[in-house]
Amino acid sequence: MTKPGWTFLTNHGHVLLCIANDPGIRLRDVAERVGITERAAQRIVADLVEAGYITRKRVGRRNVYEIHPERPLRHPVEQAHSVGELFRLIEPRE
Repeated sequence: MTKPGWTFLTNHGHVLLCIANDPGIRLRDVAERVGITERAAQRIVADLVEAGYITRKRVGRRNVYEIHPERPLRHPVEQAHSVGELFRLIEPRE
């Protein structure tokens, strides 16, 4: 798949969407889907945990993530909207 030159969402948004779609996803798989290094995925997840957008829980040898959809989007232009609204907008249609 050819990666576009730019996208409407940041890598943070892409990582958050990957985790929302599969809360038990491995960061290696997140990195592959987003098109970033595993190290970059780790840094982004750390940012999202620190900012309160996700919670990380250890289950056996794996991490499972919980998204907090009530959290507002960060940019002043979007602050009136929540992460959950973004998910509803982007979720696949059946």
